Amino acid sequence: MSTPASGNPPRALRWAVAGSVIVMIAAGGLFYYASQLATAKRKVHSNEITVTIHPHSCEPNALTVPAGFNSFRIVNVSERAVEWEILDGVLVIEERENIAPGLSQVINANLAPGDYAITCGLLSNPRGTLHVTPTAQSQASAKAHPSMVAFIGPLSEFRVYLSSQGNALIKAVDALSQAIASGDLQQAQALYVPAREAYQRLAPAAQRLAELDNAINARADYFEKREQDPGFRGFHRLEYGLFEQRSTQGLAPFAEQLQANAVLLRQQLLAQSLAPEQLVNIVSRTLHNLADTRAASGEEERYSHIDLSGFAANLETTRKVVDLLRPLLAKNNADILLNIDTASSALEAELSRLKNDKGYLTYDTVSAAQRQEISHKAKALADALDGIDPALGLFGLSLQTRHT
Repeated sequence: MSTPASGNPPRALRWAVAGSVIVMIAAGGLFYYASQLATAKRKVHSNEITVTIHPHSCEPNALTVPAGFNSFRIVNVSERAVEWEILDGVLVIEERENIAPGLSQVINANLAPGDYAITCGLLSNPRGTLHVTPTAQSQASAKAHPSMVAFIGPLSEFRVYLSSQGNALIKAVDALSQAIASGDLQQAQALYVPAREAYQRLAPAAQRLAELDNAINARADYFEKREQDPGFRGFHRLEYGLFEQRSTQGLAPFAEQLQANAVLLRQQLLAQSLAPEQLVNIVSRTLHNLADTRAASGEEERYSHIDLSGFAANLETTRKVVDLLRPLLAKNNADILLNIDTASSALEAELSRLKNDKGYLTYDTVSAAQRQEISHKAKALADALDGIDPALGLFGLSLQTRHT
């Protein structure tokens, strides 16, 4: 598995963006500047493929690349934070969320030959295509299969974990829906927290299911009319009503839909096969995203500010995956295990410092310095996790087969 790149823009780019803001204030030139910036990036980073997200399109929106490691720089010249994803059918291969206006982020992907779809900013925008051509290296990799017997146990146990956590999500969402139906705002606000925690334990796996995850977890930014868009639903629609509007009025249909989608999520998670190299990849990607965007922005739970409990739930699932692979790693890779356990404990300690007798602090009370510490420790853990697949002989395995 390739190491996902940090979402932090280079120093030169940060200075360039600061200049673009001045231009915008003086002459409204942000979009022109960002377009020129994208052009300059193509020249400076010849190995990067630059994709520019406009308000309603991407340029280019049809790409052809060779199999193997590819680096995509996504430049956002629209007026809102957006995401860009590579999809294999309904499954998310790689993604970068919350790319701020006027900034860029990099997606690194180790791609197998085949045809993929790419999303482009708003969920209503047309999808693009990504054609990946075979190479001599990808064809050679396809012939080298490490034994999968050792991974049967961990994959089976993770399936059991997804089943139990899926049941927990269904139960929590049902309770939340009942409180909303009864018009009990205070109870609904309280029950939103365990429901979100249940989802965040499933999030690493759920985020592979692009359409369903968008129905359950998409933020208002990804819709044309934001909070007023009819497509805005799921958890964050309920969060907006309960914590921003402070009312249960009109939320019952959204809650009922979330109930149905929670059941569907459990079904689809158990129906999807998970390759050995993806077991670590899904939790590593979640932690890289936490480090790169979620910890700093607080955008995940912008109305309720319960981000910290979500971070802790992500960590819980990460530890579950590590424990499932612990017997395999302990044989010949004790140093990697030590690094992972040390980083995991450091992130847990950082989160625990932000608790009181009532639970985690709301994220709007967490300082910028504290958020930066969470980001650093999440990245350290994600980087440590990235060493598992090579250590277990899974490096480059994603080039062998495509999921259908």
